[in-house]
Amino acid sequence: MLPMELRTHPVGTAQMNAYALVCPQTRASVLIDPGAEPEELTKLIANSKPMAILITHTHGDHIGALETMRQQLQVPVYSAGEPHANEVKIHTDRVLKAGDEFGVGAYTLRVYETPGHCIDQIAFEVVGTPTMIVGDTIFAGGPGRTRTSADFQTTLETLQQVVLSWPDDTLCYPGHGPHFRLGDVRWAVAAFIARDHGDFFGDATW
Repeated sequence: MLPMELRTHPVGTAQMNAYALVCPQTRASVLIDPGAEPEELTKLIANSKPMAILITHTHGDHIGALETMRQQLQVPVYSAGEPHANEVKIHTDRVLKAGDEFGVGAYTLRVYETPGHCIDQIAFEVVGTPTMIVGDTIFAGGPGRTRTSADFQTTLETLQQVVLSWPDDTLCYPGHGPHFRLGDVRWAVAAFIARDHGDFFGDATW
């Protein structure tokens, strides 16, 4: 079976990575995190058959063009359920929970709940491949920014219990910046978790 096609383009002032996953067999596709620039998002899904819009989390830089793309594509929106980040309200056609799976052509996507950066953060695995779309869960240089010490503690739990359970060859595709291989940062993540951070929150590096 041909590998699933992964397309990406940074959009908006935050240079948020929008993604499209396209099944090469059926041309079925999903658009992930329509943050801005609808014309660029439309190019991402060119020559495919969009079946859904997926949301990793509901910060504004990830959903700024959601309603425009929903109306243009006329497809359902899949996201975590309420409460959403900053109490934002969106219409979700399918609420996703940890362990949920759904098909995209010949492939299956699996959902992981990865809160911390925000309450409704989730990640998507392309089952049978090393591909993981992680949103702002983790970056090559550190975890996603947190706004309270409680959120930071949740991030540490997510890193320990969820992210470090993934294989070393997992390729993490984040919401900003380059993708990376989990095994290349595993030691740094583990050391970061082990440190005493006190009441810290905010931006952090490994």
